[in-house]
Amino acid sequence: MTAALLAANAALVLALLVVLWLVSVRKRDASIVDPWWSMLFLLITANTITQTGFTPGKTLLLVLVAAWALRLWLHLLVRARGQAEDPRYAAFRERFGPERYWWFSFFQVFLLQGCLALFVSAPLQLAGAAPWPDGLTLLDGVGALIFGLGFGFEVVADRQLDAFRRDPSRRGQVLDTGLWRFSRHPNYFGEALLWWGFGLCALDQPLGWVALAGPLLMTFLLVRVSGVSLLDAHLRSTRPGYADYIERTPGFVPWRPRR
Repeated sequence: MTAALLAANAALVLALLVVLWLVSVRKRDASIVDPWWSMLFLLITANTITQTGFTPGKTLLLVLVAAWALRLWLHLLVRARGQAEDPRYAAFRERFGPERYWWFSFFQVFLLQGCLALFVSAPLQLAGAAPWPDGLTLLDGVGALIFGLGFGFEVVADRQLDAFRRDPSRRGQVLDTGLWRFSRHPNYFGEALLWWGFGLCALDQPLGWVALAGPLLMTFLLVRVSGVSLLDAHLRSTRPGYADYIERTPGFVPWRPRR
């Protein structure tokens, strides 16, 4: 992994985010960035591998990243279609003032997400720059297996949530069936798990342990920043019965309900 390749990945990420930011300014909707989060990682991985050459290990990595990124991208695009700006961004717009949020959002939302993506993608960049011959290893196999478990968890949880939201008879209720009976955020758990799979794919590279900082940060963000903590606080104050759901259901790692 060279400084020039890191700079090229950063330039590509910045270019995409600038375009998205300009669109968001026109639409007055900063939340359009959310579906494109996963595509930043596909862009980084594809460029890294294209610049350094394909190998069996890197081909497997690209397939895994593409499967996750494209699925999540399409899922979030469909879910956001016809919706107003996400309440989180709308609250920021109101807090900082609409007259200046158009430029402030570039730094607070778009540039911040780009910096996070470059850091979190450490295992993808390190494994994607592996030298020839980079054949398939046991770590690649275990990493792919963990990725598959996490990916499956995320897909099933998202489908159960979509079905719940489409059911008018459950409007205003709390989803506590399926995977959601064993975790309040099984989709976030699946997301974190698949990133640890990516991390394992990079462990056979020199200084590969450094790449574990990526999944570690992703897990922290999902649990403490933009995921579990934020959503729990919002739903507890807006949805009857959610406080009880918190009391009886594990927050992140799926486990037996407490009652």
